[in-house]
Amino acid sequence: MVHDQRSALSAHVASLLSAGQVVFTSQQAEQALGVGRGALLDAAERLQRRKALIRPRQGFYVAVPPQFASWGAPPPSWYIDSLMRHEHQSYYVGLLKAAELHGATHQAVMEFQIVTSKRMPKIKAGRNLIVFYYRKDIAAVESGIEDRKTDTGIMKISSPALTALDLLRYPQAAGGIDNVATVLTDLSEKIDPSQLAALSDAAERPVVQRLGHLLERLGHADRANLMHAALTARGATPWTELDRDETRDPDFTPAPQEHDDRWRVVVRRTPEVDE
Repeated sequence: MVHDQRSALSAHVASLLSAGQVVFTSQQAEQALGVGRGALLDAAERLQRRKALIRPRQGFYVAVPPQFASWGAPPPSWYIDSLMRHEHQSYYVGLLKAAELHGATHQAVMEFQIVTSKRMPKIKAGRNLIVFYYRKDIAAVESGIEDRKTDTGIMKISSPALTALDLLRYPQAAGGIDNVATVLTDLSEKIDPSQLAALSDAAERPVVQRLGHLLERLGHADRANLMHAALTARGATPWTELDRDETRDPDFTPAPQEHDDRWRVVVRRTPEVDE
């Protein structure tokens, strides 16, 4: 009987894959197979041990197509939208992963980075690592979120403008100021100045100041002028450090090399851009 249930789930997964579908929920499988929760869990665990199925979240399964057997899972782009709908959470693919999708390919991105309205633990799915970064106000940046077609449907992705702001907002995810500057060399031309200015109102002032300084340093002042006007309209702008890591230890804080009066940014070390 147990063997029959396992075979039934295996056949069900194969049927889904033949129809181009890779995800299903526990409830959907229970209804399709006419089995209870315990029987489904037992059958699913068998397929997971055979590397034919993964369970990124409780009650949510992803089938592993044969061509991704060596990877242990299909690409996250195949199921991230379904996963986040299962979690009932707003999200977008962002940061370095979004930059890569927009053509910034100086470095391979090791994480599939998601910005979401819920604090969520990272997911190890085969070779892939899905990492979540929290943003309380996703609705405030909705104009900077785009739909991107995938092999199985769509996923939401930050626009070049929102991606640029986020790279300065989440420095721990962006690989440091040198890497941010390097990514911006590829991304800057694709930034919509009007959208950047509008989105900057939802960003902290130091984030806007650092991004504005970097865009001008990289020769893209035309992308930052409207954002500067929006920043000025917010009132007095205090000075901020370009790289806060430079000042973490007072005993080793280097002297300023530059004071950018326009953006009110203190530069203690010139960012190094990879060619």
